[in-house]
Amino acid sequence: MPHVKTIATLLAKPGKAGELEALLFGMAPHCRTEPGNLRWDVWRDQAKADRYILDELYVDNASVAAHRETPHYKNYLTKIPDLAERSAFVLDPALVANKNG
Repeated sequence: MPHVKTIATLLAKPGKAGELEALLFGMAPHCRTEPGNLRWDVWRDQAKADRYILDELYVDNASVAAHRETPHYKNYLTKIPDLAERSAFVLDPALVANKNG
């Protein structure tokens, strides 16, 4: 079964970039240790420092569903509307390089 990638773009609302970053950085250790999580990274846009990208990789859809049931994800969902404009995408591989073989 192919891996599942989740990408979310988060544009901080005025004056909220620090709170958004703290929320995302605080989630990282929890998300990275979830069963089925392969990557959970936060990226910052070079052109717009208050825009963040979440780059997540899971072994399957069940792992994504389990992630969405965690307390830290549910906390994120309650806080994010006040902190950022959010767009999220759940992606299946179409043409993905495998550098490991």
